[in-house]
Amino acid sequence: MFNGIIFNKGITKKIIKRKDGLNIFLKTNLKLTNKDIGISVSCDGVCLTLISIKDNLYEFYLSKETILRSNFKNIKNKSIVNLELPLKYGQKISGHICQGHIDVVGKILNLKKIDKSYLFEFEIPKKERKHLIEKASICINGISLTISKVTKKGFQIWVIPHTYKQTNLSTLTKSNLVNIEIDILSKYVRNYFNEKK
Repeated sequence: MFNGIIFNKGITKKIIKRKDGLNIFLKTNLKLTNKDIGISVSCDGVCLTLISIKDNLYEFYLSKETILRSNFKNIKNKSIVNLELPLKYGQKISGHICQGHIDVVGKILNLKKIDKSYLFEFEIPKKERKHLIEKASICINGISLTISKVTKKGFQIWVIPHTYKQTNLSTLTKSNLVNIEIDILSKYVRNYFNEKK
């Protein structure tokens, strides 16, 4: 479980593709040792398991299911990846509860700088739009953000300068794909009321 506050990034240095899986190797400033092998790490919002540390590279395995549900199907060397370690008991939650389970891959329709902030507009598939609520939390590439407006094709968010510089949002452009996890609370509530009908 994570809270969508990004302090670290990684860069892909090696990718091993197989028929039904993928291994990525990241270089990062995260301070982990072999004792940490097996922990979960949010990589662009996807909960992945650290399987090895060698030559200062952190290795993660992605199953076919994870690849199909995320933008990792398009991963390339030198890609910047947002990283977050799992929450610890008693830790402050500055963002919102994120599971690391991607609901949908979204596409950037528009991106513009207004004053010092950045306005992003995303498109997502129609079947997922029913979960969007103005001012609700949403996780994009592992970052806890707030939906500022629900649109016909998706939603908009505002990004402050600190978040823009601290994350890989600063590397994205129009038409880029992002991992999106919709707030689990909104999905639980909708599911509850659907069952009550």
